[in-house]
Amino acid sequence: MCGIVGVVSAKSTINEDQIKTATQSLTHRGPEGEGYYTNDKKTTAFGHRRLCVIDLSPEANQPMSFADRYTIVYNGELYNYIELRNNLKQKGIQFFTESDTEVIIASYATYGKECIKSFDGAFAFAIWDEQEHVLFAARDRFGEKPFFYSFSEDKLIFSSEVKALWKLGVKKEVNEKLLYNFLTIGYTSNPYLPAETFFEGISKLPAACSLIYSISNNQLSIEKYWQVFIEMDNQITEQQAIEKFDSLFTASIKKRLRSDVAIGTSLSGGLDSSTIVAYCEKMVSNQYTHQCFTAAFKDFEKDESCYATIVAKQFNLKHTIVETGPQEIIALMERVMQHQDEPLESASALIQFKIYEAAKKNGVTVLLDGQGADEV
Repeated sequence: MCGIVGVVSAKSTINEDQIKTATQSLTHRGPEGEGYYTNDKKTTAFGHRRLCVIDLSPEANQPMSFADRYTIVYNGELYNYIELRNNLKQKGIQFFTESDTEVIIASYATYGKECIKSFDGAFAFAIWDEQEHVLFAARDRFGEKPFFYSFSEDKLIFSSEVKALWKLGVKKEVNEKLLYNFLTIGYTSNPYLPAETFFEGISKLPAACSLIYSISNNQLSIEKYWQVFIEMDNQITEQQAIEKFDSLFTASIKKRLRSDVAIGTSLSGGLDSSTIVAYCEKMVSNQYTHQCFTAAFKDFEKDESCYATIVAKQFNLKHTIVETGPQEIIALMERVMQHQDEPLESASALIQFKIYEAAKKNGVTVLLDGQGADEV
């Protein structure tokens, strides 16, 4: 997780102090590094807070420039960056870091906006093309990483969190329609639709979409680059289906174990997280710590921590159990909302926050987790 901030203006010059203030409001997202970029005309400025996962060297810091033309700020991880780098090297591209950041910006320099179709990861990024005076931004297929933006008459402002937009002068005005929908039916937003937020004038870039803003004609466009298409194979046997699933799942876990920092697992005791643990234990990874973290709900009939304990013991894992009592919920809500800025659909985010906090205390930076896989 990193924090990104940017302003691109078709007319006015940019206040660099504002960019720094906005970026510093995201320090919690990236406590390990801070960087800034402003072009010569002061029409474009980026800020970045870094959490190191791939290539811990200073050379991989952001904003990162490429070919004296492109500059990127990026939050996330590109799981297939090694394969993409190898393909680019065959085309004669020279790399100066081992980072996935450089792979993204080199891919855009080589393939343009079509590069996004080959990216397998969780990401939100923005690339400025100083030659064409165009900003290209994109969000991953399932909207795992946030990208908020505000577009006015001659200016595009974006960031990882709403609070940074406020620091850049965007008004804090409640979107009463969405607030009403939330209070009555619990609706927040659909990640695949042109996504409004709880604040007027602030939008979310939809999942699986890219954004292009050209200051030469002051035009902003959003384009969908990917959609789920379900392919049915009614002829496949049960054994073939098992083998296919095993192959896909193994490849998925293997890519996510690519890291230069410590990796653990979030183990709920359900099918998905237990399966992830089992597959992790079969693979060789220098950074996998054999640590797992579980939320326990004392005296709750649906508490699954007993199942998590069985899995942890089977694989001889260091097992950290996190409990949350009613007395700390209010204080926990205050802490979480400082980061979220918007209402939450579920109280599960509060428990996840404590899980992540426990992982950090135990020296683990990355957690593999299962979301929605029980249904599979």
